[in-house]
Amino acid sequence: MFVIPGRFGRDNCDGFSRRELLRVGSSAITGLSLASLLQHSARGADVSDEEARYGGKGFGGAKSVIMVYLQGGPSHLDLWDPKPGVPDNVRSVFSSIDTRLPGVQFTELLPKLAGQIHRATLIRSLSYTPIGLFNHTAAIYQMLTGYTADNVSPSGQLEPPSPKDFPNFGCNIVRLKPPVVPMLPFVMMPRPLQESNVIGKAGTAGFLGRAHDPYYLYPPGDDMDLAKMDRVRVDDLTLRQEVPLQRLGRRASLRDTVNAGMKDLDRAVQQYALDEYYEKALSLVLSGRAREAFNLNAESAELRAKYGNNTFGQSCLLARRLVEAGTRVVEVNWPKIANSDNHSWDVHVGLSQRMKDQSAPMLDAGLSTLLEDLDERGLLQDTLVIAVGEFGRSPKRGVSTSGNVNTDDGRDHWPYCYTGLIAGAGIRRGYVHGRSDETASAPADSPVHPGELLATIYHAVGIFPRRMVLNHLNQPREMVKADAALSLFA
Repeated sequence: MFVIPGRFGRDNCDGFSRRELLRVGSSAITGLSLASLLQHSARGADVSDEEARYGGKGFGGAKSVIMVYLQGGPSHLDLWDPKPGVPDNVRSVFSSIDTRLPGVQFTELLPKLAGQIHRATLIRSLSYTPIGLFNHTAAIYQMLTGYTADNVSPSGQLEPPSPKDFPNFGCNIVRLKPPVVPMLPFVMMPRPLQESNVIGKAGTAGFLGRAHDPYYLYPPGDDMDLAKMDRVRVDDLTLRQEVPLQRLGRRASLRDTVNAGMKDLDRAVQQYALDEYYEKALSLVLSGRAREAFNLNAESAELRAKYGNNTFGQSCLLARRLVEAGTRVVEVNWPKIANSDNHSWDVHVGLSQRMKDQSAPMLDAGLSTLLEDLDERGLLQDTLVIAVGEFGRSPKRGVSTSGNVNTDDGRDHWPYCYTGLIAGAGIRRGYVHGRSDETASAPADSPVHPGELLATIYHAVGIFPRRMVLNHLNQPREMVKADAALSLFA
């Protein structure tokens, strides 16, 4: 029996305690209260004159968003921006291959994605100048919130998540654009954003309040356990007897099969006068739509294998199932701590083996199949897909750019130029936006800042990117201080 834990301590400013409520077999989902989220989502919001006039190409074309977040910082030179004619200490150790796009090459590590890139736009000019130390957490925070983080310590690590943080982009979206069907608004999986002991930074609703946090789908098992998604199921669902009865209205837990616990759950809620928001939350838990979305076994063995029988591949498949069922935002975090070994993208050492044998095959299968599967089902038309990390890797191997030790078979952090992918919901197909210089060190034209990428996401879902929100001190703050890159849209 596994206990779903909450966050211990005093009740939060929104009045909800995060202490444990349910006991669930072989499960590790934690998250916010559905009832409180629905209640907050039902509240209206003022619209400025500027926002009322806002619109344009691609505005509102996305019903849902899948963010494939490649925490750790993939090497753009060794994946999707190779430079064959450069010096040996810059050139990738991997051979270049042609893609479906004339004149566009990837390395040999991405043969499947090379065959699907015609469905997407490749951005080869992502770039920013770091403020302070460009460690993973600071860069992740900027990429997913649009703001630079405060309180960077001398070691480069940040403070843990705080109610004062800017919200993850998905939290802004589901606050303003809640789902129109009874379904989880925002799911984050299969592990937290993490660098060393800083866990979850940029993965919360921050000053919006925990009512807008994602649902965290973190199955048990360490990062080397590639079969953990097979344990996303409920073996037993019972309410804890020692939990005060009034807390029942504050939280619900969702899984792919609740059949074993449905009778107990029904009996437990009969005796309470629950408000309409909790009733909606409970209908989500008990609905066939919600249950079935988590049932990966409903997919054929062939399709599951095509995505990849590993944590990343099955997370991509589950992301498709969730948006198909009505989830607004899904964030698939790379299933390895950002600064780490093995299949982490943080390749200061061992690049040639780790990328070839571990990380790249998982990315190639999972992302390429996600694009193909969404498109063939007609879902790519209104689903925005983004695949990006917090930075790229240094053009020269073996040099230190962030204070880390790098071998000749490794590259350091490099935020000045890197590559991302965006597709669906009106984004141009078979297009390469921008280009890097001869060594992939800097954009040669059309640079895109992480804030502009976030603004593009907001634009696509029909939200004015510079919309004002109130922080924890009731001070107005723009969701992002940038404008959408409209040239990415068809």
